[in-house]
Amino acid sequence: MASNNEEGALWSIIVAMIAAVLIWGGIGFALDHWLHTHHYFFLGGLILGAGSSFYLVWLRFGRK
Repeated sequence: MASNNEEGALWSIIVAMIAAVLIWGGIGFALDHWLHTHHYFFLGGLILGAGSSFYLVWLRFGRK
């Protein structure tokens, strides 16, 4: 069984990863809609969100 501290860290990681992808993907989607492009900014936003979420999780939990 995982302790409360470990479970809280797991939920923090999951929420951070989902939120970053949704926020940057949403920004990319809005730019695509505004500039009438073909999902280039949306894909870039998804990649940027995924990369930044991994980096932020590593900064918070990976370094010791």
